[in-house]
Amino acid sequence: MAGIPAGVVAAGGLVGGYGVARWTKRRPLGGVALAAAGAVAARGWREKAGPGTAAALSGLYVAAFAGSHPLAKKVGAWPSVFAVAGAVAVASWAVADRRP
Repeated sequence: MAGIPAGVVAAGGLVGGYGVARWTKRRPLGGVALAAAGAVAARGWREKAGPGTAAALSGLYVAAFAGSHPLAKKVGAWPSVFAVAGAVAVASWAVADRRP
């Protein structure tokens, strides 16, 4: 993955997917960005930490996307997206990205 930590890719996918959907007003296009980043991140997680960790972090990625919706009703859309993106990035660093 050219040295880019998978957590950065995943966080970028959450933020970028929302941004694309919002600015183009085409939710499916945001979904494509979200899915593409998720696939790249999953490959990085699998390479660094194995398939089990990749599956767990991929599940967290999907849960973060889903969880950002109800959270947005409480704190706003962008704060919610940044919060879940940060959570995924930290989890990724803790279990995969910090490995040599």
